[in-house]
Amino acid sequence: MSENQRKIKVIDSTRIDSFLNPIRKFFQIEASGGIILLIVIVISLIWANSPYYRYYFDLWNINISFGVGNFIFDKSLLDWINDGLMTIFFFLVGLEIKRELIIGELSSFKKAILPFVAALGGMIFPAVIYLMINKDTDAVHGWGIPVATDIAFSLGILSLLQKRVPFSLKVFLTAFAIIDDIGAVLIIAIFYTSKIIYLYLAISLLFFFILILFNLLHIRKPLVYIIPGVLMWIFMYYSGVHPTISGILLALTIPTVARIDYKSFLSSSKKSLNELENYRIKDNRDVTTGELNTSVFRLENSCEKVLAPAHRIEHKLHPYVAYFIIPLFAFANAGVRIEGNFWDALLEPVTIGIILGLFFGKQIGITLFSWFSIRFKISALPNRTSLKQIYGIGCLGGIGFTMSIFIANLAFDNVHILNDAKIGIILGSLVSGITGYITLLLSDKKIKRRKISD
Repeated sequence: MSENQRKIKVIDSTRIDSFLNPIRKFFQIEASGGIILLIVIVISLIWANSPYYRYYFDLWNINISFGVGNFIFDKSLLDWINDGLMTIFFFLVGLEIKRELIIGELSSFKKAILPFVAALGGMIFPAVIYLMINKDTDAVHGWGIPVATDIAFSLGILSLLQKRVPFSLKVFLTAFAIIDDIGAVLIIAIFYTSKIIYLYLAISLLFFFILILFNLLHIRKPLVYIIPGVLMWIFMYYSGVHPTISGILLALTIPTVARIDYKSFLSSSKKSLNELENYRIKDNRDVTTGELNTSVFRLENSCEKVLAPAHRIEHKLHPYVAYFIIPLFAFANAGVRIEGNFWDALLEPVTIGIILGLFFGKQIGITLFSWFSIRFKISALPNRTSLKQIYGIGCLGGIGFTMSIFIANLAFDNVHILNDAKIGIILGSLVSGITGYITLLLSDKKIKRRKISD
Protein backbone atom coordinates (compact mmCIF):
# COMPACT_ATOMS: atom_id res chain seq x y z
CA MET A 1 0.00 0.00 0.00
CA SER A 2 1.44 3.42 -1.04
CA GLU A 3 1.78 6.42 1.26
CA ASN A 4 -1.07 8.26 -0.54
CA GLN A 5 -3.37 5.27 -0.16
CA ARG A 6 -2.60 5.15 3.57
CA LYS A 7 -3.43 8.85 3.93
CA ILE A 8 -6.72 8.41 2.06
CA LYS A 9 -7.57 5.46 4.30
CA VAL A 10 -6.82 7.51 7.44
CA ILE A 11 -8.92 10.43 6.17
CA ASP A 12 -11.83 8.11 5.28
CA SER A 13 -11.75 6.42 8.69
CA THR A 14 -11.62 9.83 10.41
CA ARG A 15 -14.67 11.00 8.43
CA ILE A 16 -16.54 7.79 9.24
CA ASP A 17 -15.68 8.12 12.94
CA SER A 18 -16.75 11.77 12.99
CA PHE A 19 -20.09 10.68 11.50
CA LEU A 20 -20.59 7.62 13.71
CA ASN A 21 -19.40 9.03 17.07
CA PRO A 22 -22.51 11.18 17.70
CA ILE A 23 -24.68 8.16 16.83
CA ARG A 24 -22.69 5.94 19.20
CA LYS A 25 -22.99 8.54 21.99
CA PHE A 26 -26.74 8.85 21.37
CA PHE A 27 -27.28 5.11 21.84
CA GLN A 28 -25.11 5.11 24.98
CA ILE A 29 -27.41 7.45 26.91
CA GLU A 30 -30.42 5.97 28.68
CA ALA A 31 -32.75 8.66 27.34
CA SER A 32 -32.18 7.49 23.74
CA GLY A 33 -34.72 4.66 24.11
CA GLY A 34 -37.37 7.11 25.29
CA ILE A 35 -36.51 9.58 22.52
CA ILE A 36 -36.81 6.87 19.84
CA LEU A 37 -40.12 5.75 21.36
CA LEU A 38 -41.47 9.31 21.27
CA ILE A 39 -40.44 9.76 17.61
CA VAL A 40 -42.08 6.44 16.66
CA ILE A 41 -45.33 7.40 18.42
CA VAL A 42 -45.48 10.73 16.55
CA ILE A 43 -44.81 9.03 13.20
CA SER A 44 -47.49 6.36 13.79
CA LEU A 45 -50.08 8.99 14.81
CA ILE A 46 -49.32 11.14 11.74
CA TRP A 47 -49.45 8.15 9.38
CA ALA A 48 -52.70 6.80 10.92
CA ASN A 49 -54.38 10.19 10.40
CA SER A 50 -52.93 10.95 6.96
CA PRO A 51 -54.59 10.28 3.57
CA TYR A 52 -52.47 7.11 3.42
CA TYR A 53 -53.87 5.68 6.67
CA ARG A 54 -55.13 2.49 4.95
CA TYR A 55 -51.54 1.42 4.25
CA TYR A 56 -50.75 1.73 7.96
CA PHE A 57 -53.62 -0.52 9.08
CA ASP A 58 -53.23 -2.93 6.14
CA LEU A 59 -49.57 -3.43 7.09
CA TRP A 60 -50.40 -4.72 10.58
CA ASN A 61 -53.29 -6.87 9.27
CA ILE A 62 -51.03 -8.94 6.99
CA ASN A 63 -51.57 -12.60 7.86
CA ILE A 64 -48.62 -14.84 8.71
CA SER A 65 -49.29 -18.52 9.34
CA PHE A 66 -47.28 -21.67 9.97
CA GLY A 67 -47.57 -24.77 12.10
CA VAL A 68 -47.08 -28.50 12.56
CA GLY A 69 -49.96 -30.99 12.72
CA ASN A 70 -52.82 -29.66 14.84
CA PHE A 71 -50.76 -26.73 16.10
CA ILE A 72 -51.41 -24.06 13.48
CA PHE A 73 -50.61 -20.41 14.11
CA ASP A 74 -52.61 -18.11 11.85
CA LYS A 75 -52.11 -14.58 13.13
CA SER A 76 -51.80 -11.03 11.85
CA LEU A 77 -48.46 -9.23 11.95
CA LEU A 78 -49.85 -7.11 14.81
CA ASP A 79 -50.65 -10.27 16.83
CA TRP A 80 -47.20 -11.71 16.19
CA ILE A 81 -45.69 -8.52 17.57
CA ASN A 82 -48.01 -8.37 20.60
CA ASP A 83 -47.95 -12.09 21.44
CA GLY A 84 -44.55 -13.13 20.08
CA LEU A 85 -42.00 -10.32 20.19
CA MET A 86 -43.47 -8.94 23.41
CA THR A 87 -42.71 -12.31 25.05
CA ILE A 88 -39.04 -11.35 24.65
CA PHE A 89 -39.82 -8.02 26.32
CA PHE A 90 -41.48 -9.86 29.22
CA PHE A 91 -38.50 -12.22 29.34
CA LEU A 92 -36.21 -9.21 29.86
CA VAL A 93 -38.60 -7.84 32.50
CA GLY A 94 -38.42 -11.22 34.23
CA LEU A 95 -34.61 -11.13 34.24
CA GLU A 96 -34.69 -7.61 35.74
CA ILE A 97 -37.18 -8.71 38.41
CA LYS A 98 -35.04 -11.73 39.33
CA ARG A 99 -31.87 -9.61 39.51
CA GLU A 100 -33.52 -7.07 41.79
CA LEU A 101 -34.96 -9.80 44.04
CA ILE A 102 -31.61 -11.57 44.42
CA ILE A 103 -28.96 -8.82 44.51
CA GLY A 104 -30.78 -5.53 43.86
CA GLU A 105 -33.06 -3.09 45.60
CA LEU A 106 -35.68 -5.75 46.36
CA SER A 107 -33.25 -8.23 47.95
CA SER A 108 -34.10 -7.29 51.54
CA PHE A 109 -37.15 -6.04 53.45
CA LYS A 110 -35.38 -2.79 54.40
CA LYS A 111 -34.54 -2.00 50.76
CA ALA A 112 -37.85 -3.12 49.29
CA ILE A 113 -40.38 -1.64 51.72
CA LEU A 114 -40.54 1.96 50.38
CA PRO A 115 -40.73 1.06 46.66
CA PHE A 116 -43.20 -1.74 47.50
CA VAL A 117 -45.50 0.64 49.42
CA ALA A 118 -45.15 3.29 46.67
CA ALA A 119 -45.98 0.74 43.94
CA LEU A 120 -48.99 -0.49 45.93
CA GLY A 121 -50.39 3.03 46.19
CA GLY A 122 -49.57 3.61 42.53
CA MET A 123 -51.67 0.59 41.55
CA ILE A 124 -54.65 1.04 43.88
CA PHE A 125 -55.47 4.72 43.25
CA PRO A 126 -55.46 4.62 39.40
CA ALA A 127 -57.67 1.51 39.40
CA VAL A 128 -60.14 3.08 41.86
CA ILE A 129 -60.33 6.36 39.90
CA TYR A 130 -60.91 4.47 36.65
CA LEU A 131 -63.64 2.25 38.19
CA MET A 132 -65.43 5.28 39.69
CA ILE A 133 -65.70 6.86 36.23
CA ASN A 134 -66.44 3.69 34.24
CA LYS A 135 -68.43 1.54 36.70
CA ASP A 136 -71.64 1.62 34.61
CA THR A 137 -70.04 1.52 31.14
CA ASP A 138 -68.90 -1.16 28.69
CA ALA A 139 -65.30 -0.10 29.41
CA VAL A 140 -65.27 -1.17 33.08
CA HIS A 141 -63.02 -4.14 32.20
CA GLY A 142 -60.16 -1.74 31.43
CA TRP A 143 -59.43 -0.88 35.08
CA GLY A 144 -55.96 -2.46 34.79
CA ILE A 145 -54.82 -0.03 32.07
CA PRO A 146 -53.76 2.95 34.28
CA VAL A 147 -52.16 0.62 36.85
CA ALA A 148 -48.98 0.08 34.78
CA THR A 149 -45.76 2.14 34.64
CA ASP A 150 -43.48 2.20 31.59
CA ILE A 151 -40.04 1.77 33.17
CA ALA A 152 -38.08 2.55 29.98
CA PHE A 153 -39.94 5.79 29.25
CA SER A 154 -39.91 7.03 32.86
CA LEU A 155 -36.19 6.26 33.32
CA GLY A 156 -35.47 7.92 29.98
CA ILE A 157 -37.09 11.19 31.12
CA LEU A 158 -35.34 10.97 34.51
CA SER A 159 -31.97 10.53 32.78
CA LEU A 160 -32.54 13.82 30.89
CA LEU A 161 -32.09 15.55 34.25
CA GLN A 162 -28.64 13.92 34.57
CA LYS A 163 -26.91 15.12 37.78
CA ARG A 164 -29.81 17.36 38.81
CA VAL A 165 -31.35 14.41 40.68
CA PRO A 166 -29.54 12.05 43.08
CA PHE A 167 -28.78 8.51 41.98
CA SER A 168 -30.96 7.21 44.83
CA LEU A 169 -34.05 8.57 43.01
CA LYS A 170 -33.20 6.53 39.93
CA VAL A 171 -32.83 3.44 42.13
CA PHE A 172 -36.19 4.19 43.80
CA LEU A 173 -37.97 4.65 40.43
CA THR A 174 -36.43 1.44 39.05
CA ALA A 175 -37.41 -0.57 42.14
CA PHE A 176 -41.04 0.57 42.33
CA ALA A 177 -41.47 0.28 38.54
CA ILE A 178 -40.26 -3.34 38.70
CA ILE A 179 -42.72 -4.09 41.53
CA ASP A 180 -45.34 -2.37 39.35
CA ASP A 181 -44.37 -4.74 36.51
CA ILE A 182 -44.87 -7.72 38.82
CA GLY A 183 -48.34 -6.38 39.67
CA ALA A 184 -49.17 -5.83 35.99
CA VAL A 185 -48.08 -9.37 35.09
CA LEU A 186 -50.27 -10.81 37.86
CA ILE A 187 -53.20 -8.68 36.69
CA ILE A 188 -52.76 -9.94 33.11
CA ALA A 189 -52.50 -13.57 34.27
CA ILE A 190 -55.51 -13.44 36.61
CA PHE A 191 -57.95 -10.90 35.15
CA TYR A 192 -57.13 -10.76 31.43
CA THR A 193 -57.05 -14.45 30.62
CA SER A 194 -59.70 -16.01 28.39
CA LYS A 195 -61.23 -19.46 28.95
CA ILE A 196 -58.49 -21.77 30.22
CA ILE A 197 -57.82 -25.23 28.73
CA TYR A 198 -56.21 -26.89 31.74
CA LEU A 199 -54.59 -29.78 29.83
CA TYR A 200 -52.48 -27.39 27.72
CA LEU A 201 -51.75 -25.25 30.78
CA ALA A 202 -50.51 -28.36 32.64
CA ILE A 203 -48.23 -29.29 29.71
CA SER A 204 -46.91 -25.73 29.63
CA LEU A 205 -46.16 -25.89 33.38
CA LEU A 206 -44.48 -29.28 32.85
CA PHE A 207 -41.95 -27.56 30.56
CA PHE A 208 -41.54 -24.87 33.22
CA PHE A 209 -40.60 -27.56 35.77
CA ILE A 210 -38.16 -29.07 33.24
CA LEU A 211 -36.52 -25.66 33.00
CA ILE A 212 -36.31 -25.47 36.81
CA LEU A 213 -34.65 -28.90 36.76
CA PHE A 214 -32.07 -27.60 34.26
CA ASN A 215 -31.34 -24.78 36.69
CA LEU A 216 -30.95 -27.19 39.64
CA LEU A 217 -28.58 -29.31 37.54
CA HIS A 218 -26.47 -26.14 37.01
CA ILE A 219 -26.86 -26.19 33.24
CA ARG A 220 -25.55 -22.80 32.16
CA LYS A 221 -25.78 -22.86 28.36
CA PRO A 222 -28.61 -20.45 27.37
CA LEU A 223 -29.38 -22.43 24.20
CA VAL A 224 -30.47 -25.45 26.30
CA TYR A 225 -33.31 -23.34 27.74
CA ILE A 226 -34.65 -22.15 24.37
CA ILE A 227 -36.48 -25.29 23.12
CA PRO A 228 -38.42 -25.96 26.38
CA GLY A 229 -39.09 -22.21 26.57
CA VAL A 230 -40.60 -22.14 23.06
CA LEU A 231 -42.70 -25.25 23.80
CA MET A 232 -43.91 -23.63 27.03
CA TRP A 233 -44.97 -20.56 24.98
CA ILE A 234 -46.86 -22.73 22.44
CA PHE A 235 -48.86 -24.68 25.03
CA MET A 236 -49.54 -21.55 27.09
CA TYR A 237 -50.89 -19.87 23.95
CA TYR A 238 -53.30 -22.78 23.36
CA SER A 239 -54.24 -22.94 27.06
CA GLY A 240 -55.87 -19.50 26.95
CA VAL A 241 -53.39 -17.85 29.34
CA HIS A 242 -51.62 -15.00 27.56
CA PRO A 243 -48.39 -16.49 26.13
CA THR A 244 -46.20 -13.54 27.17
CA ILE A 245 -46.42 -14.87 30.75
CA SER A 246 -44.13 -17.69 29.56
CA GLY A 247 -41.41 -15.07 29.05
CA ILE A 248 -41.52 -14.20 32.76
CA LEU A 249 -41.51 -17.89 33.78
CA LEU A 250 -38.56 -18.66 31.48
CA ALA A 251 -36.56 -15.77 32.96
CA LEU A 252 -37.08 -17.11 36.48
CA THR A 253 -35.32 -20.36 35.54
CA ILE A 254 -32.16 -18.81 34.04
CA PRO A 255 -29.17 -19.26 36.43
CA THR A 256 -28.12 -16.10 38.28
CA VAL A 257 -25.10 -17.49 40.15
CA ALA A 258 -21.55 -17.13 38.85
CA ARG A 259 -19.38 -20.28 38.81
CA ILE A 260 -16.28 -18.49 40.12
CA ASP A 261 -15.89 -15.46 42.41
CA TYR A 262 -14.03 -12.28 41.52
CA LYS A 263 -10.85 -13.25 43.39
CA SER A 264 -10.57 -16.49 41.42
CA PHE A 265 -11.39 -14.58 38.22
CA LEU A 266 -8.66 -12.00 38.85
CA SER A 267 -6.11 -14.67 39.75
CA SER A 268 -6.87 -16.80 36.67
CA SER A 269 -7.00 -13.75 34.36
CA LYS A 270 -3.67 -12.38 35.61
CA LYS A 271 -2.06 -15.75 35.03
CA SER A 272 -3.40 -15.94 31.45
CA LEU A 273 -2.44 -12.32 30.68
CA ASN A 274 1.08 -12.84 32.05
CA GLU A 275 1.47 -15.90 29.83
CA LEU A 276 0.29 -13.91 26.81
CA GLU A 277 2.53 -10.98 27.67
CA ASN A 278 5.59 -13.20 28.00
CA TYR A 279 4.84 -15.06 24.81
CA ARG A 280 6.97 -13.76 21.97
CA ILE A 281 5.35 -13.30 18.58
CA LYS A 282 7.90 -13.06 15.78
CA ASP A 283 7.51 -10.50 13.00
CA ASN A 284 4.21 -9.23 14.55
CA ARG A 285 2.33 -12.06 12.89
CA ASP A 286 -0.61 -13.96 14.37
CA VAL A 287 0.53 -17.28 15.76
CA THR A 288 -1.91 -20.08 16.60
CA THR A 289 0.23 -22.41 18.68
CA GLY A 290 -1.24 -24.69 21.34
CA GLU A 291 0.46 -22.71 24.11
CA LEU A 292 -1.01 -19.41 22.95
CA ASN A 293 -4.46 -20.89 22.39
CA THR A 294 -4.51 -22.42 25.87
CA SER A 295 -3.94 -19.02 27.50
CA VAL A 296 -6.56 -17.30 25.36
CA PHE A 297 -9.17 -20.01 25.94
CA ARG A 298 -8.46 -20.01 29.69
CA LEU A 299 -9.03 -16.24 29.77
CA GLU A 300 -12.22 -16.58 27.73
CA ASN A 301 -13.47 -19.38 30.02
CA SER A 302 -12.82 -17.27 33.13
CA CYS A 303 -14.79 -14.35 31.66
CA GLU A 304 -17.73 -16.66 30.96
CA LYS A 305 -17.67 -18.22 34.45
CA VAL A 306 -17.52 -14.95 36.40
CA LEU A 307 -20.76 -13.67 34.81
CA ALA A 308 -24.02 -15.46 35.54
CA PRO A 309 -25.99 -16.48 32.39
CA ALA A 310 -28.95 -14.28 33.43
CA HIS A 311 -26.72 -11.20 33.64
CA ARG A 312 -25.04 -11.93 30.29
CA ILE A 313 -28.38 -12.47 28.54
CA GLU A 314 -29.89 -9.33 30.08
CA HIS A 315 -26.89 -7.25 28.96
CA LYS A 316 -27.02 -8.59 25.38
CA LEU A 317 -30.81 -8.49 25.06
CA HIS A 318 -31.43 -4.98 26.42
CA PRO A 319 -30.41 -3.02 23.26
CA TYR A 320 -32.60 -5.22 21.01
CA VAL A 321 -35.61 -4.72 23.27
CA ALA A 322 -35.03 -0.99 23.81
CA TYR A 323 -34.23 -0.08 20.19
CA PHE A 324 -36.27 -2.59 18.18
CA ILE A 325 -39.00 -4.54 20.01
CA ILE A 326 -40.52 -1.71 22.08
CA PRO A 327 -40.38 0.87 19.23
CA LEU A 328 -41.92 -1.69 16.85
CA PHE A 329 -44.67 -2.43 19.39
CA ALA A 330 -45.30 1.32 19.75
CA PHE A 331 -45.29 1.83 15.99
CA ALA A 332 -47.85 -0.96 15.52
CA ASN A 333 -50.13 0.02 18.42
CA ALA A 334 -49.93 3.79 18.89
CA GLY A 335 -51.38 4.70 15.51
CA VAL A 336 -54.87 5.78 16.53
CA ARG A 337 -57.11 7.13 13.78
CA ILE A 338 -59.19 9.98 15.19
CA GLU A 339 -62.48 9.99 13.32
CA GLY A 340 -64.97 12.78 13.99
CA ASN A 341 -64.33 15.35 16.70
CA PHE A 342 -61.16 14.81 18.76
CA TRP A 343 -62.77 16.62 21.72
CA ASP A 344 -65.64 14.14 21.70
CA ALA A 345 -63.11 11.32 22.18
CA LEU A 346 -61.65 13.18 25.16
CA LEU A 347 -65.06 13.24 26.82
CA GLU A 348 -65.51 9.46 26.65
CA PRO A 349 -65.49 7.83 30.14
CA VAL A 350 -62.72 5.38 29.17
CA THR A 351 -60.46 8.25 28.02
CA ILE A 352 -61.17 10.37 31.11
CA GLY A 353 -60.71 7.37 33.42
CA ILE A 354 -57.29 6.52 31.96
CA ILE A 355 -56.01 10.13 31.89
CA LEU A 356 -57.11 10.83 35.47
CA GLY A 357 -55.94 7.40 36.63
CA LEU A 358 -52.46 7.81 35.15
CA PHE A 359 -52.02 11.48 36.02
CA PHE A 360 -53.75 11.91 39.40
CA GLY A 361 -54.01 8.30 40.53
CA LYS A 362 -50.32 7.52 40.14
CA GLN A 363 -48.93 10.70 41.71
CA ILE A 364 -51.41 10.67 44.62
CA GLY A 365 -51.02 6.95 45.31
CA ILE A 366 -47.22 6.88 45.13
CA THR A 367 -46.71 10.12 47.11
CA LEU A 368 -49.38 9.45 49.76
CA PHE A 369 -48.32 5.86 50.45
CA SER A 370 -44.63 6.90 50.51
CA TRP A 371 -45.37 9.76 52.94
CA PHE A 372 -47.41 7.43 55.15
CA SER A 373 -44.57 4.87 55.18
CA ILE A 374 -41.95 7.53 56.04
CA ARG A 375 -44.16 9.38 58.55
CA PHE A 376 -44.78 6.24 60.62
CA LYS A 377 -41.12 5.15 60.26
CA ILE A 378 -41.93 2.01 58.31
CA SER A 379 -39.29 3.17 55.82
CA ALA A 380 -36.99 6.15 55.22
CA LEU A 381 -36.49 8.64 52.39
CA PRO A 382 -33.77 7.63 49.91
CA ASN A 383 -30.43 9.43 50.42
CA ARG A 384 -30.29 13.13 49.48
CA THR A 385 -33.96 13.24 48.41
CA SER A 386 -37.01 15.24 49.44
CA LEU A 387 -40.71 14.42 49.50
CA LYS A 388 -41.19 16.86 46.61
CA GLN A 389 -38.80 14.75 44.53
CA ILE A 390 -40.79 11.63 45.50
CA TYR A 391 -43.85 13.50 44.18
CA GLY A 392 -41.96 14.16 40.92
CA ILE A 393 -41.13 10.46 40.65
CA GLY A 394 -44.82 9.72 41.32
CA CYS A 395 -45.71 11.87 38.32
CA LEU A 396 -43.22 9.94 36.15
CA GLY A 397 -44.94 6.77 37.39
CA GLY A 398 -47.98 7.99 35.42
CA ILE A 399 -46.16 7.17 32.17
CA GLY A 400 -47.88 3.88 31.47
CA PHE A 401 -47.37 3.67 27.74
CA THR A 402 -46.05 0.19 26.82
CA MET A 403 -47.71 -1.90 29.52
CA SER A 404 -50.92 0.19 29.43
CA ILE A 405 -51.39 -0.30 25.68
CA PHE A 406 -50.59 -3.98 26.11
CA ILE A 407 -53.34 -4.37 28.75
CA ALA A 408 -55.76 -2.25 26.67
CA ASN A 409 -55.36 -4.70 23.76
CA LEU A 410 -56.33 -7.53 26.12
CA ALA A 411 -59.21 -5.62 27.74
CA PHE A 412 -61.12 -4.41 24.67
CA ASP A 413 -62.35 -6.10 21.51
CA ASN A 414 -64.32 -3.01 20.49
CA VAL A 415 -62.12 -0.93 18.16
CA HIS A 416 -63.72 2.40 19.11
CA ILE A 417 -63.26 1.82 22.85
CA LEU A 418 -59.69 0.62 22.22
CA ASN A 419 -58.91 3.80 20.23
CA ASP A 420 -60.34 5.99 23.00
CA ALA A 421 -58.26 4.04 25.51
CA LYS A 422 -55.08 4.61 23.47
CA ILE A 423 -55.80 8.36 23.27
CA GLY A 424 -56.16 8.37 27.06
CA ILE A 425 -52.89 6.43 27.50
CA ILE A 426 -50.89 8.73 25.19
CA LEU A 427 -52.26 11.97 26.72
CA GLY A 428 -52.10 10.71 30.31
CA SER A 429 -48.51 9.52 29.84
CA LEU A 430 -47.49 12.76 28.08
CA VAL A 431 -48.91 15.06 30.78
CA SER A 432 -47.44 12.87 33.54
CA GLY A 433 -43.99 12.89 31.94
CA ILE A 434 -43.93 16.69 31.43
CA THR A 435 -45.21 17.35 34.98
CA GLY A 436 -42.69 14.95 36.51
CA TYR A 437 -39.78 16.49 34.57
CA ILE A 438 -40.70 20.07 35.51
CA THR A 439 -41.29 19.13 39.19
CA LEU A 440 -37.89 17.44 39.51
CA LEU A 441 -36.17 20.28 37.64
CA LEU A 442 -37.70 22.95 39.94
CA SER A 443 -36.95 20.92 43.09
CA ASP A 444 -33.27 20.79 42.06
CA LYS A 445 -33.17 24.59 41.60
CA LYS A 446 -34.72 25.13 45.05
CA ILE A 447 -32.09 22.87 46.62
CA LYS A 448 -29.32 24.87 44.88
CA ARG A 449 -30.81 28.20 46.09
CA ARG A 450 -30.99 26.84 49.61
CA LYS A 451 -27.31 25.83 49.48
CA ILE A 452 -26.27 29.29 48.21
CA SER A 453 -28.26 31.08 50.93
CA ASP A 454 -26.73 28.81 53.60
